[in-house]
Amino acid sequence: MTPLRTVGALFAAALAALSVAACGASATTPSANSSAAPAAAPAAAATREVKDATGTLIKIPAEPKRVVTLTQEDLDAALALGVTPVGITNGQGMDRPPAYLADKVQGIAVVGDLLQPVIDKVVEVKPDLILAGDMQDQQVLDQLRKITPATVVTMAPTDDWKLSFMGIGNTLNKLAEAKKVLADYDAEIAEAKGKVKPAEVSIVRWNPQGPSWMEKRQFSGLVAADLGLTRPKAQDKDGTAHSMPLSLEALSDIDGDWLFVSTLTADGDKALAEVKETPAFKELKAVENGHVVSVDGSVWSTRGAPLAARVVLGDLVKALAG
Repeated sequence: MTPLRTVGALFAAALAALSVAACGASATTPSANSSAAPAAAPAAAATREVKDATGTLIKIPAEPKRVVTLTQEDLDAALALGVTPVGITNGQGMDRPPAYLADKVQGIAVVGDLLQPVIDKVVEVKPDLILAGDMQDQQVLDQLRKITPATVVTMAPTDDWKLSFMGIGNTLNKLAEAKKVLADYDAEIAEAKGKVKPAEVSIVRWNPQGPSWMEKRQFSGLVAADLGLTRPKAQDKDGTAHSMPLSLEALSDIDGDWLFVSTLTADGDKALAEVKETPAFKELKAVENGHVVSVDGSVWSTRGAPLAARVVLGDLVKALAG
């Protein structure tokens, strides 16, 4: 099992990756024959070089002013660091921005869906930095880099949310602020541990094809682990994704002391409503004990970021506090 990295280690790793290349035009030195010093050339905007999640060096503004985010994790992280983007995308599985961030993004231009930007809309907001999440479509990346070369892939597929967040903090030139955000999260976890009872928690997203449980290093699984909660034996897998949808015959795999269940689509809602009427579902221990909690799939099923982590933590404490 790969050990989770500490905040300090994450901060040190991100700091070590930072390569600063401040650029500015210096005043022209007058020639020996010149009778007067020429006017100074306008200073070029300062830039830095950062290594993105693919290992590519990208030149970006030292102090970006017009940031576009292509995933809700980038958006969440930017907001947590006090940066309000000029362009955002809709939430995972949604036709609108993430509900848990709605009060913070009113009036911000929506430039497309998750990792599916509408190029013309991105052009309209004139970004000087694009946070591209785990974008893997090279054609789209090439188009975005024609708008601004400062287009940064901020997360790798196996990065946990804290490491991705530190990378975004690095890109936004806010490493100190990012370190404080994670320290505050650790303090909230420490306080919450004194409120919750030990429990085995099942974390499930209901799809039209059936339920999928989240692996231990998937975002919400990490928050549960930080809180000292355990997972059912079938879900004790050290991965970063989720299982294949299960059949009714395998519903025992989603049982636990508590069942935290979410959906992302109307079809998922319908499938969950139908299965709740079946004997297989009603016989689950969590169901019999009234320990089924409906949660927001657009938060619990994501790659994760600090504001989402607080939502998950709040859901867990509300259910498990005793």
